[in-house]
Amino acid sequence: MSSPYTIRWGILGNVPVFVEATGGIAEKFGKDLMIDPSTRAVSDVKHTVTAAASSSSASRAKQFLETCKCPSSAKAYGSYEELVKDPNVDIIYVATPHSHHYQNTMLCLLAGKHVLCEKAFTVNAAQARKLVETAKEKKLFLMEAVWTRFFPLSIQIRKMIEDGELGAVHRVIADLSFGEDIENTWGANGAKHRMVNMDLAGGAMLDLGIYPLTWCFQTIYHTVPPQQRKQPHVMASVEKYATGADEKTSILLNFPSAPHGSHHAHGIALTSFRVASDPDGFNSAKPAIRIQGTKGEIQVDGPAFRPTHYRFIPREEDVDPQKTKEGVNHKVKEVDCPIPGWGMFWEADECARCLRDGKLESTTMGWEESVVIMHTLDQVRKQGAVFYPEKIETTEYPVSL
Repeated sequence: MSSPYTIRWGILGNVPVFVEATGGIAEKFGKDLMIDPSTRAVSDVKHTVTAAASSSSASRAKQFLETCKCPSSAKAYGSYEELVKDPNVDIIYVATPHSHHYQNTMLCLLAGKHVLCEKAFTVNAAQARKLVETAKEKKLFLMEAVWTRFFPLSIQIRKMIEDGELGAVHRVIADLSFGEDIENTWGANGAKHRMVNMDLAGGAMLDLGIYPLTWCFQTIYHTVPPQQRKQPHVMASVEKYATGADEKTSILLNFPSAPHGSHHAHGIALTSFRVASDPDGFNSAKPAIRIQGTKGEIQVDGPAFRPTHYRFIPREEDVDPQKTKEGVNHKVKEVDCPIPGWGMFWEADECARCLRDGKLESTTMGWEESVVIMHTLDQVRKQGAVFYPEKIETTEYPVSL
């Protein structure tokens, strides 16, 4: 049996310096990389962390490496420029705020490093296109880190749709909302909190809304052959917080091409800071995602970013829309998909396999789709009059942020 392909990671944007800016996502990723792949039945690839960088001090990077239990040989750098020059790093995970993704990813690519960049990929589609152009020109792997797409649960659901088990998919409804008392929770200085700070590309849309959009795209757009995919028409309603960031956004997507038919399909993506998808914390609200087709419905219990359970409700022919049947429908299929860790290792596995096989992009989260999603978000922001500072919207490089 051949040895697993080992990929050497560098982490850019680590805790604690970015814990307030990114919610500690770098730490979750780093810890997941250190989990034995065999616990998720993976034997062909494995991971190691060889370096991490903090923009403020090497001691913070060292603290991160120790917290994640990375190898003692891993280097701790006090600048991103030092990290991208490390010859023992194959690929860099960019986990800075959305506002910094373009500048940080461009730094990595121009230094000849492969990149996994957190979502939202960039602030706008123009930046996304420029990163793709650069990766293509430099012959480097680049992927948006939409970890949810790589869950076995997501893969199973996409296969069910592709195999026609749902029939023609007509509608997907997805929600990720955190009910917060914003003013009290974030304090008197709440305007500077990462979630609503315009300098950090704050707002519900880019931070939370990317997940409902992911579900609409991966179940409608991604499940038709690439040559048949068409950008959706976009309608949006946006309510803004005092800082100018969106606090509540509802998006209606009209996809001209849909799975198993010549019809249009609707995607409805919802996000809010004021009300919650899971109001009691017990998941009593059940499905955060509903995927509706002519042969039945798939319901995915929340949270939308890390679901572990779904059900398939097959359509019955003897349904009277004015009456509810008594008893229990034993044809409903309940499926558990446990995660042996946080779940970010599956996207890392994809990166490793792509590098091993000489691929520049992933078929599960390809460049074209990342650009289309950013274009969709551009339209939502335009309709809601959400405009970020020019310094984080620009495609110029380098720009000091």
